[in-house]
Amino acid sequence: MVSAQSSNLGKTYSLVMIKSFLIWTFTLAVCLLVVGFPLVVLMATVGCLLSIVLQSVMPVSAVLLVAGGLIMFNVMAVVMAAGVLTAKGVHPKEIKWLSWLHGEADEMQTPVYAACPLTCDIKM
Repeated sequence: MVSAQSSNLGKTYSLVMIKSFLIWTFTLAVCLLVVGFPLVVLMATVGCLLSIVLQSVMPVSAVLLVAGGLIMFNVMAVVMAAGVLTAKGVHPKEIKWLSWLHGEADEMQTPVYAACPLTCDIKM
């Protein structure tokens, strides 16, 4: 009985960790594409210049090598950051600027309609 309960807790904890890792991976990838657009443009510029320089050394695979390296660098950065955040136990629901991720509305103020002082107190 006790070992069955500890097995279920272990499975539940593993599923929570995997879910947190996948959510962090998605969130960081979206943030890299949307917010990090200037960084992506800078990496593409450096990649173009690097492939031009490497073209004289190895003409067949310079572009493939540079493009693969940049893509692998981005993927590894996102996966490593998601792994670190998951290992530290930070869940995406704890981050307040990620309210767009779990569908919570972030209301700055409640709307006040012009007719409300006249009609809000009327009971039918």
